[in-house]
Amino acid sequence: MSEYRVDDLARLAGTTVGNVRVYQDRGLLPAPARRGRIAVYTEAHLARLRLVLGLLDRGYTFAQIHEMISAWEAGRDLGDLLGLEEVLTQPWTDEVPAQLTLAELAAEFGGHGDASALERAFKLGIFERQGATILVRSPRLLQAGRELLAAGVPMPTVLDIAEQVLRHTDELAALFLRLVDDHVLPSTDAGWTPSVAEVPELTEQAKRLRPQAQSAVSAALAQSMSRELSDWLARRFGPLLSQEEGKTI
Repeated sequence: MSEYRVDDLARLAGTTVGNVRVYQDRGLLPAPARRGRIAVYTEAHLARLRLVLGLLDRGYTFAQIHEMISAWEAGRDLGDLLGLEEVLTQPWTDEVPAQLTLAELAAEFGGHGDASALERAFKLGIFERQGATILVRSPRLLQAGRELLAAGVPMPTVLDIAEQVLRHTDELAALFLRLVDDHVLPSTDAGWTPSVAEVPELTEQAKRLRPQAQSAVSAALAQSMSRELSDWLARRFGPLLSQEEGKTI
């Protein structure tokens, strides 16, 4: 199992060392192991930290999260619980969030981003303010935007595209989770939580289903792009090809 110091843990989770310590003080994050004066965190801590951050993003308070975690842990094996948390909350990408200053972020846009554009990017969740720095959750998404700007696409259009893509991917994520709710979980009752005996099996199911969701979306996008590209080429270059064929006759 991987081990982390507190600064590495915070960086991988996309938060700050100060926040990690706050969550630990509030009882939301288990205490680390100690090796002399060094605090050592594990993948289980990273899984719990991502779970806490996700709940905070959804608007839950510290007290509500503490109550949910306490209820979840009551009467259950903590090792099994953290194993399930790890599978469910591990990232869907190998990207590591980046932290930039506001000046560095403005430079990334190459003069295309005014204050209103940056504010819209914050509202879309592409960037997040963390004190004096800006957290970039997906450097690849930032790179894609930079390439579109370099190709001549206006900033408002780039943000429109980002908003539409994020909305559709949110819908896809919700679709897969409804599928799990309706057909995988043993119960559809709102107040249901798994028993001690059910946690290991749910962990194995989660391990199997996670890559299938990503593969299905990737395969469907590839088919759609191939189909749409063929239609686009016919519209854009069909007349030109017809002219060339006429010249050769």
